[in-house]
Amino acid sequence: MLLVYAWCNYNYRPIRAKNLTWTTLIYCATVLWFIGNLVTNNHVRIVGVWSNCKLWVLWLRVFFVYVFATMTIVRFYALDRVFNQKKPFTRRSSLISGAIILSFNVAYCLVNQLISSSLTLEYVPDLEACKITMAFRIAAISIQWLLWGACGVLIFRLRNIQSSFNEFRESVAIFLVIIGLLTETSVTNLHYEYYVFEKKRRIQKTYVDVVASVLVIWLFIGYPVYKSIFDRRNYEQMWLERLAKDGPGNTYNINSNPQGTTAYAKMDENLDSGFNNSHLNYEGNGINSAYVNNHRPFGDPDPFNIESEMSAHVPFNDNLLPMALRNNMHNPLLNSPSLFAASYMDSSSDGRHVL
Repeated sequence: MLLVYAWCNYNYRPIRAKNLTWTTLIYCATVLWFIGNLVTNNHVRIVGVWSNCKLWVLWLRVFFVYVFATMTIVRFYALDRVFNQKKPFTRRSSLISGAIILSFNVAYCLVNQLISSSLTLEYVPDLEACKITMAFRIAAISIQWLLWGACGVLIFRLRNIQSSFNEFRESVAIFLVIIGLLTETSVTNLHYEYYVFEKKRRIQKTYVDVVASVLVIWLFIGYPVYKSIFDRRNYEQMWLERLAKDGPGNTYNINSNPQGTTAYAKMDENLDSGFNNSHLNYEGNGINSAYVNNHRPFGDPDPFNIESEMSAHVPFNDNLLPMALRNNMHNPLLNSPSLFAASYMDSSSDGRHVL
């Protein structure tokens, strides 16, 4: 429901600034992970054609646990590449990242598919359940620790991203949730080898997996969704005001590149004219007052004045905002620091759109 609401309110700019495509794909991985869990944790008995343990445990449970981790890494890497490395994360970069994820996970699963079942996992007819060897458990869990260790390094590198695009607190919370999950998984699988035959422990294991994976999705997009429900207009005004004060063209050295199809804006030394260096007062840590008066991205001189908002709200001057956060868009394309940009139409004086 959270993701459905987010997609239905995609034009709400604080939500649009989140990478909903990758977040949705991560959620889909959690659903397939859960399906694999039902068999791996012995919640259902498998017989006949359904007794292929490698299908359930290897290709659903293990594969999508790895997909969940690697896609989260790519999401953080995209931010690191743009804001720390000052390089573009283009559509090509996104496709290459997806291909690497798929190749890594498929290769691991194929190797284990070809290895003898007695060394990895096999079906036990008398128990109508899968037997997973200790060597397979150790290998699978060790790779998870390595993946999330790499994710932790990326999260640490994201700590200095400026306010509008900073997800450091959410990222740390996600990392702590996953470390807790990995610790519980390691203890359960290595210390309680036959936990699947104990009803209480197998329910606990599945419950912890589901709660942790869903909590990650909530940490990604929960706050802007909450604000869009309970404080929609004021929060968007405050968010856009902070974005304008950040001056993305200066803080991030970003060129909006409206003609491109990149997942992130390209890094360029030619800054967006709406946030030119000459308009920034670095000593005062703010924007030149003359520039604010003449080029304020909000029609209302006081965007926090609720009474004036309710009586005669003047629309944003979207042309002074970064391309991805304007609302006068036509067909959305991946092309912005927020991962989503668009082909835009400028509005004429009579309210019609000029192509």
